[in-house]
Amino acid sequence: MADATLHDWLQTSLGAYVLQREQSVLDEAVSDVFGFNAIQVFLPELEALRANRIPNKVTVSRDGASCLRADPDALPVLTQSIDLAVLPHALEFSANPHAILRELDRVMMPEGRLIITGFNPHSLWGARQYFSRGKPAYPWCGHFISLSRLKDWLALLGFEVNGGRFWAYAPPFASERWLQRWRFIEPAGDRWWAVGGGVYMLQAIKRVQGVRLITPRWSRASVDKVLATAVRSGVRRSEYPENKVVPLMPGTRPPESNAS
Repeated sequence: MADATLHDWLQTSLGAYVLQREQSVLDEAVSDVFGFNAIQVFLPELEALRANRIPNKVTVSRDGASCLRADPDALPVLTQSIDLAVLPHALEFSANPHAILRELDRVMMPEGRLIITGFNPHSLWGARQYFSRGKPAYPWCGHFISLSRLKDWLALLGFEVNGGRFWAYAPPFASERWLQRWRFIEPAGDRWWAVGGGVYMLQAIKRVQGVRLITPRWSRASVDKVLATAVRSGVRRSEYPENKVVPLMPGTRPPESNAS
């Protein structure tokens, strides 16, 4: 990954176009997630956690203005300590996206929320990337990951996808004027061509299979049945005062009372 080069692209008209809409989408996605610890991995230029009310928040990246500098696939974070994790474009600019997902699986709490954003290869942006192969320019030098493949990776780790969204339907023009001319396509694309957005957001929950002990359900009917068995075995209720415990095992008798 090269954050500095990607940072330069984010200062362009097209990069600002993506960043502005992505900020709005993430603000809405993280607003209703609660817990104690939240983490953003990669792209510190985007304040992915600003609308969230979790008290402890940290941004991790190799470079840039992040709170913590570390490799995304080797986080200095305790196991099962994170309630919310946001990965804005971290997978497509990594040489080993599987390692990042495995690391997130390690640090996240059961029922924790994972939010991932990425460029959609099955869109006009994906077509632009196809014709830009071999060029070092950002973001086209990244490895765009399809939504279906990402869902398969998450399913193997035990994550359950529970939401998502597309945006950036306008063609990836470098000119601000042409981007403004195609602004009308955003609401139309969201309604008529939902899966054709240039950028997607995916939400998932970490599911952990547990074991539940099944205990017997005691009821008044079952207690009466046991008492009836004890009486039929030769124990008479009249032999025991009201404040004595009736033996429930056949053939047993209560201890003799010391009362006169």
